[in-house]
Amino acid sequence: MKFSQKEIKDLFIAWFMISIAFAILLSGGIKAFLSLSVFAVSFAVSAFTVGVSFLLHELMHKYFAQKYNLWAEFRAFYNMLWLAILFSLFGFIIAAPGAVMIKGFLTKEKNGKISLAGPMTNIILAFLFFFFLLSFDFTGILRLFLVYGLTINSLLAVFNMIPFSPFDGHKVYIWNKTIYIIAVVVALGLFLSSFVI
Repeated sequence: MKFSQKEIKDLFIAWFMISIAFAILLSGGIKAFLSLSVFAVSFAVSAFTVGVSFLLHELMHKYFAQKYNLWAEFRAFYNMLWLAILFSLFGFIIAAPGAVMIKGFLTKEKNGKISLAGPMTNIILAFLFFFFLLSFDFTGILRLFLVYGLTINSLLAVFNMIPFSPFDGHKVYIWNKTIYIIAVVVALGLFLSSFVI
């Protein structure tokens, strides 16, 4: 994959800011600043679950777009990143850190496959976290990391499969309704499993 300097900068800043937002959220909102040690742990967990999940989601869009010889670069939505941090202080979050911009000739099928690549990456990651939670009796910070990984990846997949523009799900639904339904059911199943595992 080819990256411009601006894209690398946008990816890093988006990853860093979305990790801060989720760290604040996981630390209890505005109370996050009462304990630096709790915030530090939350930031580490967020950076490796939310941050990596977001990065891989966007990079898979880019990979498939470039596979079709299309121009594709990530652009951060800085206003949305600041809003994510602001809202996290009050105990909720709206995460729209940015998107891969694509230029070139796109068929319905190509657009659907490129769009599916991001949520499918989150579904695969959620399965991995689910597998480790089922297979091993982890406790403490490691279990917390796995539970957050499962919850966040499955939630990202479900959220991105909303069948309305500009979400990924809209383009997948237009391309192939059967694949759309299967992806949503699997992602929703994984998300619900995070409450009982």
